Amino acid sequence: MFVYEKKLQYPVRIKNTNPQLASFIISQYGGPDGELGASLRYLSQRYSMPYPELKGLLTDIGTAGSIVPPFSPGPAGQGLLSR
Repeated sequence: MFVYEKKLQYPVRIKNTNPQLASFIISQYGGPDGELGASLRYLSQRYSMPYPELKGLLTDIGTAGSIVPPFSPGPAGQGLLSR
């Protein structure tokens, strides 16, 4: 049994909206050449791999690519979303 809480790990406060940056971030993760597409290609290729060692490698690469990295601070100590 588990409990599902729809709660963010860190609070998000957006001061200024930036539609161009939002479009760029979405294209990087969900576009045809984005991280999500590459991750799904690795995970689907593992099913046709004849060697178990390489199945594990493709699984590791595919799952690592689907993890969302945190945004690193910019040069002035501001996050990417606050610019």
